[in-house]
Amino acid sequence: MFTEKDIYQFKEKNISQENIEKQIQNFKDGFPFVKLVAAATPGHGIRVPDQENTAVFTAVFDNKSPGYSITKMVPASGAASRMFKDLFSYLDSESDEIIPEVTQFIEGIEDFSFFPALKEALAGDDYNIEQLLAEGEYKTIIRYLLTAVGLDYASLPKGLLLFHKYEDGNRTSLEEHMAEGIEYSKDKNKQVHLHFTVSPEHKEKFVARAGNTVKKFTKDSSLTFNFSWSEQKPSTDTIAVDLDNTPFRNSDGSILFRPGGHGALIENLNDLDTDIAFIKNIDNVVPDKLKHPTYRYKKVLGGLLIDLMEKTFDILSRHENGTLDAEGVEKAVSFAKEELNIDFPGGMDFFSLEDKRGIILEKLNRPMRICGMVKNEGEPGGGPFWVDNLGTSSLQVVESSQIDMNDPGQKEIVDGATHFNPVDLVCNLKNYSGEKFDLKEFVDPQTGFISVKSKDGRSLKAQELPGLWNGAMAQWITIFVEVPIETFNPVKTVNDLLRPQHQ
Repeated sequence: MFTEKDIYQFKEKNISQENIEKQIQNFKDGFPFVKLVAAATPGHGIRVPDQENTAVFTAVFDNKSPGYSITKMVPASGAASRMFKDLFSYLDSESDEIIPEVTQFIEGIEDFSFFPALKEALAGDDYNIEQLLAEGEYKTIIRYLLTAVGLDYASLPKGLLLFHKYEDGNRTSLEEHMAEGIEYSKDKNKQVHLHFTVSPEHKEKFVARAGNTVKKFTKDSSLTFNFSWSEQKPSTDTIAVDLDNTPFRNSDGSILFRPGGHGALIENLNDLDTDIAFIKNIDNVVPDKLKHPTYRYKKVLGGLLIDLMEKTFDILSRHENGTLDAEGVEKAVSFAKEELNIDFPGGMDFFSLEDKRGIILEKLNRPMRICGMVKNEGEPGGGPFWVDNLGTSSLQVVESSQIDMNDPGQKEIVDGATHFNPVDLVCNLKNYSGEKFDLKEFVDPQTGFISVKSKDGRSLKAQELPGLWNGAMAQWITIFVEVPIETFNPVKTVNDLLRPQHQ
């Protein structure tokens, strides 16, 4: 099936032939649906912190976080082109008929933080934006926003788009994440640790924008920023195949590879040398005046992680030094069930003490993640569920594509779900001995995704790796916590920037 040229191509990407063959077998076999046991709901898999819990875990974070290295990781390589889908449809149409989305954009144009920059770009070519608006020359305005004749926003990643207005200069979403990081990813030396995953072609612009902005945040203070950047590794690309599951070849005979989706970023997360990592999407930010709920609940999630992590480490340390006696084992099992949502095998009461210790070690010596969940108000996204895992159940973030919606029982569970995933995570990446986990060991390889795409007029099948917060973290210890909807303000379309939360 493979030529010498193919083998060389695999080596260039650092992908083994065995891995390629496994991917092709995945195309042939397909990925199984997950088996939902129940929706995670308040009191049954989702914690709902009251005022006292909020205060306690905030205090835990404030008091104990200086003893840990903390990094905020933001996936930021995605292109912003999908934000402008409706504007492109209008721009490419031969008709001048205005669709509602364009009407909303034009009517609110002066409220966008990029308006001054757009006005300046048009003026550089002797266009007056007010005159264009008055004459209905909307396509000219949109062309200067989206294409290289002006701001070229359609080719940029979301992190480099202006999102919000400020008196001292308008901010991109990159800069809003910098502002957030000051509150919860700052170490005892007042150094803010931020990691962004970016695409190679945009890295230089990210570095430049961040470097220029640092002066705003560090003026008259002892704050410093420690930025790190990474790119999706070529070794995480996946092979594309024809509809008959043979490798899809380009016109030059080479095999087509495609990015493996956000699940590829488990490699980037694995490379971080930090005790704790916050993970949040690039487009989920608000202006400073609305950031307080975000700060508060980031600390709640972080404080809960530190509390549960330290209790878990204490159990594992006692296991290692031989002081985990029969009473300690029973307390450890109760803690794991009640606090960590861990389901143990049936009949465990009849196991020997040594076998029980072994199961505790196996169940608890894993990375842990605290996942914020918001009440479902119709936003798209995965959700929190109890999933069958070889006879025991575990908490998982599950996407709709992983569920057999033709199964009435599974659909009933989905219909009863109350919350969804806003991608608001805090994770521990090191074990009780201070050694880094190998996060690749905790991936469920059976949670990938196959879709049909096209290239050069030919259909192909593409494969995505297990998602970063889905299958890539399937074997982590998982805790779900309800966070307020105010902490979730994504920008999926350009007109979302007109919402009150972004003004």
